[in-house]
Amino acid sequence: MEQMIQILFVCIAMPMIPMLLILPDKRSRLILGYMITGAVICLVAGQINTLLLHAFGNDMDYVTTTITPISEELLKAIPILYFALIFSDDRDTLLSISFALGIGFAVLENATILTQYIKSVTISWALARVIGAALMHGACTACVGMGMSYIRKRRKLFYSGTFALLITAIIFHATFNVLVQSEYRAAALILPSMVYIPVVIMTMIRNRKNSTDVHTEEQDI
Repeated sequence: MEQMIQILFVCIAMPMIPMLLILPDKRSRLILGYMITGAVICLVAGQINTLLLHAFGNDMDYVTTTITPISEELLKAIPILYFALIFSDDRDTLLSISFALGIGFAVLENATILTQYIKSVTISWALARVIGAALMHGACTACVGMGMSYIRKRRKLFYSGTFALLITAIIFHATFNVLVQSEYRAAALILPSMVYIPVVIMTMIRNRKNSTDVHTEEQDI
């Protein structure tokens, strides 16, 4: 499995790197860069999770519901925290790059799982992975990114707020994994959408409002 995830990384993520040199604007490069970063983190997390699995006696159910949500969410949060602290705490930017990072992670993870069960997977399985796991990873990381835009400049809230954001992402991830391995698998598909859809609606409303404000200012001029 370790060698397979490395092969998939080379085939999926590395071809995106040359695109960074030709994309015309900074925002596009930033989003693509964080998507590639997500794949890198998935590669690192795969190595760490393998070690953790051996350390806990190869108890897959326990590790995937208790251990990997912690390791994966902490790893995914590092680039988001770094960007928020060093470069910008702009809400739209953090939301975009954090979601891109989560999706980049999910793409490589889904491809790795696909190769493990290649003989039994179906289109419905693939759609379930997109609706469930991909949105879950994106939502967890986006939660940290959006939260950082609120607490970055609030010193009294920064440390406790950062801890709360990480715990929220970990609990959400663990809950999803528990549901997937239970008789309530359908709920695991609904859970990420319940977070994703309101964020999309909120973003669309804000973008429309900003567009209207700009149009009004142009008319006034």
